[in-house]
Amino acid sequence: MLWVGLHLPLLSLETFSASLPPAPEHPPIALVDAHHIVGADASAQALGVSVGMKRATALSLAPHLLLGQADAWRDAQALQAVAHAALAFTPMVCLPAPDGVLLDVQSSLRYFGGLAALLRRLRDALAPFGHRVQLVSAPTPHGAALLARLHDGLHCPDRHALQQALEEAPLAVLATAVPHEEALLGMGLRCLGELRQLPRAGVARRFGKGLLDEMDRAFGDRPDPREPLVLPPTFRSELESFFARADTTEQLLHGAQRLLLRLVAWLSAQHAFVTRFRLLMKHEARWRVDDGGGRSAPFTTLEIALAEPSRDVAHMLTLLRERLAHVQLPAPTLELVIESDDIVRRPPPNAELFPTPQSERAGLVQLIERLQARLGREQVQCLVPVADHRPERATQVVPAEPRLMKRAQGATADATHSLRDPLTRPLWLLPEPQALQERQSHPLLDGHLVQLLAGPERIETGWWDGGLTERDYFIGQTREGALVWVYRMRPQHLPSSRAPGWFLHGRFA
Repeated sequence: MLWVGLHLPLLSLETFSASLPPAPEHPPIALVDAHHIVGADASAQALGVSVGMKRATALSLAPHLLLGQADAWRDAQALQAVAHAALAFTPMVCLPAPDGVLLDVQSSLRYFGGLAALLRRLRDALAPFGHRVQLVSAPTPHGAALLARLHDGLHCPDRHALQQALEEAPLAVLATAVPHEEALLGMGLRCLGELRQLPRAGVARRFGKGLLDEMDRAFGDRPDPREPLVLPPTFRSELESFFARADTTEQLLHGAQRLLLRLVAWLSAQHAFVTRFRLLMKHEARWRVDDGGGRSAPFTTLEIALAEPSRDVAHMLTLLRERLAHVQLPAPTLELVIESDDIVRRPPPNAELFPTPQSERAGLVQLIERLQARLGREQVQCLVPVADHRPERATQVVPAEPRLMKRAQGATADATHSLRDPLTRPLWLLPEPQALQERQSHPLLDGHLVQLLAGPERIETGWWDGGLTERDYFIGQTREGALVWVYRMRPQHLPSSRAPGWFLHGRFA
């Protein structure tokens, strides 16, 4: 077996920073728990702030220090997204610690072209989350997890290399050694190699059997079974407690992008695409008062329906931006939630060198979705065929719905195979047929004869609904060479000899 251990040393700071509004730069940041500093970024450490320091002491060193509350639940949400992204590389993913992820990649090496290629793609998949990641590979899961806390990029191909790396590790890397750290240091022990040379019976009697068990699991001397992570059937992720109230579209999109990245990781883990998701915005309570004196809804919900299943973060973020531009929020937003349970599973898109009709249609669908989000669904329309031979009634204008788009895509694909068939009807019809003069029973357009090239196409229909139509259609050519569609009324239906018999009904592009 070959395990890859991921360690996120700045997970708590990074998840807290995600709740801050976008800005060119932020003041030094530190996290507090029980009035003590539990994490500090590089800027805060440069001012003397360190882990374990009291809150008041840290503020005396850095008066402009931005303090945030440590939140294990917030960190767990972010770590779960990293684990979901890892599931795209192997089904065996575990969460061994609050700041680490384990992957068994032995069975995936051949598919991804070797360990180096797999690790490179894994880093690329995790890069959008913005976390600092330390990555180590080793033949045992606990060994990989421990070494990832100390190194980045280390590869132990066998147990001999793993043993050498672990024996140089400090004792504090073992969780069971931390309570006995002072006693172990008093004995002159600094690393695992020195501890491993002591008599096992004496170590177990003085420090407990758990210390030996953890060390054995790391070195591979003891079985270490792991339970794989199971994906939830539906997606729900929250970004709670904005440090500053979000009252602009950019602030909301900054938080929504983090949640959409988590949604895409959940989708990629099961080779799925989303067709619909919801954005819930929880508002500040003291602002939720409407004009009538009552209280407005605590949540504003945006339902985003995609015409084509997708897991493109940029596209979904664009749709959210367009929708948010038309929403009047009742109050600043404190929390964001994204939910989804409407997904489809399909093969991933082909990464073709040249665009195919399928990829071009996908671009058209995304364009229509953007127009619908900006202008409103009723303002984006399309033509659908109607079972009627009369040209003016053969199509109907309706809002562009996803099901109609799919039907149109199918019709486009069919048309691609029948381009050799002549086009007998124009795509552009006049709103009303234009009466034409005639000379010796031939139509005139702008005073010149229209040369008839093809026809007639006789249409006789509409007797059942009072719209009787009996016409003979011709394809004609004007003096300038343009093709037009004209028709002649059947002579027996002309009201008088002075009434026009020829009409212009359409033009060919």
